Amino acid sequence: MGHDKLRKFAENETFPCLLQPSAAELLADGYFALRDHEVKGHWGERFSSPSAPLVLELGCGKGEYTTALAEREPAKNYVGVDIKGARLWKGAKYATEKALGNVGFLRTRIEFITAFFAPGEVSEIWLTFSDPQVRSENSRLTSPPFLERYSKFLKDGGLVHLKTDSQFLYQYTLAVCRANGLPVLASSEDIYAEPERFDPSLTEVQTFYESMFREQGYPIKYLCFRLESSPAPRTFVSPADFDPDYWRSVEGDRTLFGRDTAETRRQKLHRKV
Repeated sequence: MGHDKLRKFAENETFPCLLQPSAAELLADGYFALRDHEVKGHWGERFSSPSAPLVLELGCGKGEYTTALAEREPAKNYVGVDIKGARLWKGAKYATEKALGNVGFLRTRIEFITAFFAPGEVSEIWLTFSDPQVRSENSRLTSPPFLERYSKFLKDGGLVHLKTDSQFLYQYTLAVCRANGLPVLASSEDIYAEPERFDPSLTEVQTFYESMFREQGYPIKYLCFRLESSPAPRTFVSPADFDPDYWRSVEGDRTLFGRDTAETRRQKLHRKV
């Protein structure tokens, strides 16, 4: 492990806004019987305004979106969730240096999320440039297993926001909403082509990957849907009208993502065929 990563891990221990629970303790009774963490139901106590609405960003990476939203919306509390400590270091350091009293970070796997948030504790969820998991439906953050998790802690009428460059994930999520009767409040296949339809923050606040994909010519898609809370387990179904093979072909080979231009990527795909 590099010295810089070790330095970041050590500094992470000093940030009061960053919670790093033990996975072993959560899993003491097995994967399907997660133990609740003591913060569950008590997130408000970690912020300067305890009663403010709580918003999660799942898969927050370096936390630039979490902190930017928190600075724009001081009347809400924000928690960024990611498993990578070296990434979270940047957001946690920024929030600490700027003394942002409405920002927190949680280092954990998103599969464990129900161990940390109580029923009705969360108002909104942001999914920003999540891996579309084109080969594994249950790993997609808008799949039925994840919606079941979210429904356990979202308030009545809680919102889920998806911002993505992936046509595959965007179309899949639309199909999931249709299959489960989830109200779609807003959708766009290119938010930058019609910015007047949305709150300015949707285009003014960008993640690292968002900026990169835009430079490469990829349209940025947005979807917002309502997910009612469900204290009792609710069953969500997979969409029967979604053709993964077709949308995989539209998506192309995501292993080529990086700093290639869109044209270079198209050329690589053509050579592979």
